[in-house]
Amino acid sequence: MDGQNGSSSICPRPRSAATAGKKKKKIPDRVTLKKEIGLLSACTIIIGNIIGSGIFISPKGVLEHSGSVGLALVVWLLGGCIAALGSLCYAELGVTIPKSGGDYSYVTEIFGGLMGFLLLWSAVLIMYPTTLAVIALTFSNYVLQPVFSNCVPPYMATRMLSATCLLLLTWVNCSSVRMATRIQDIFTVGKLMALGLIIVVGLVQIFNGHYEALTPQVAFSLDRVPSVGQIALAFLQASFAFSGWNFLNYVTEEVVEPRRNLPRAIYISIPLVTFVYTLTNIAYFSSMSPEELLSSNAVAVTFGEKLLGMFSVIMPISVALSTFGGINGYLFTSSRLCFSGAREGHLPSLLAMIHYKNCTPIPALLVCCAATIVILCIGETHNLINYVSFINYLSYGVTIAGLLYYRWKKPNLYRPIKVNLLVPVCYLMFWALLLGFSLYSEPVVCGVGLVIMLTGVPVYFLGVHWKEKPKCIYNFIERATYVGQRLCFVVFPQIDPIEISRQLFRLLELPV
Repeated sequence: MDGQNGSSSICPRPRSAATAGKKKKKIPDRVTLKKEIGLLSACTIIIGNIIGSGIFISPKGVLEHSGSVGLALVVWLLGGCIAALGSLCYAELGVTIPKSGGDYSYVTEIFGGLMGFLLLWSAVLIMYPTTLAVIALTFSNYVLQPVFSNCVPPYMATRMLSATCLLLLTWVNCSSVRMATRIQDIFTVGKLMALGLIIVVGLVQIFNGHYEALTPQVAFSLDRVPSVGQIALAFLQASFAFSGWNFLNYVTEEVVEPRRNLPRAIYISIPLVTFVYTLTNIAYFSSMSPEELLSSNAVAVTFGEKLLGMFSVIMPISVALSTFGGINGYLFTSSRLCFSGAREGHLPSLLAMIHYKNCTPIPALLVCCAATIVILCIGETHNLINYVSFINYLSYGVTIAGLLYYRWKKPNLYRPIKVNLLVPVCYLMFWALLLGFSLYSEPVVCGVGLVIMLTGVPVYFLGVHWKEKPKCIYNFIERATYVGQRLCFVVFPQIDPIEISRQLFRLLELPV
């Protein structure tokens, strides 16, 4: 059942006009990932992946580490500016190396297989399953909050609901790319409306004179002066809320006219999210004292209970909808990372196959879902947010350093977008300061993050670099792949001749 040769990948056309007119799912003429992500869906992928659970979890951590309301707001604003600088660099990389897989694909092309594999290993092992688990737990906690209003929702109830949500959205993503993107569009609008409600209610409070915590004298008053390391940790917490700004680069091959729509989506989405996040935090502080915010485990629910009265149930529902869309977006994009890694030979080849009819990467989606459920079963995941943020920032810095190296290595390569050198340099200066102070302040957290990445070194040399494995291992892999194909009805995607010509032009450093 190999999609690369034979006629098993080529699906029959309808036999008659009458048959063609029926509303049946047509089998595609070419089994390949479809370009079904337009500008609107591209924007909702970025916004939907950024606005997940972070804005409802991270305000507490940012305020705790920064030490004051004013400094916390500055951290949120600068966090958005840093994400904007990074996204500009990713826009150049995305149109220069037009491959799905984001950071992994760029680092593999620029620095080679080992560096790319380490990034892939940490992402598949800890980064994306943990983030998905945190978002899924936030979803279940907010859904169950009205039911268990006087106590914490039971451990098993939250895990079961989180797993059910993951399985449902995995089925949706396995069934149709179009259905998954439509869900993303709808729920992104919903989460923006939810945050819009918080902002409007907060602004009404401010206009009514309730802004004591936001006055400069109070906002910047410090009970304790935060260390530089604490401020770095505040940025790491904010970065968790902004994580996902680079996720459109994971699905570049499915974007319609990526050279035009990829940068446009980035230019629209990042400023919008920064604006919304800053106003949301201002709204929180308009009705909650710093002490109340620090003591709350569900900031948006506490906000709703104080200001919305009998309509306070709107807030947990809104947050649940927001996190539901976030889970869908993370599943959609992280599965493409597994798909790209398998296509490069860094993961089992089964993960590089797609459904012969739906053209969706079912094996990669199932692996992402299974890894997240394992993380859910392990126990408390919120302690892993700092590990995830550290690995995220590490991968961002390596990727953007790769942009500078690629400029030097291939100066004549055609680049449809070419950002000013000050953009990556400024980002890397901030990145180096942040990681340096994080290492100084929290050496254990950062050390664990580095260890997680470095455990991939022996795996790479044993699993990828070592080609002369015993025949029994190859026989087992071949048999497992065959069984997986039969169970999932998947084949290797066919290569588009137009994409081959584009790759050839790019290698020759000619404009396409």
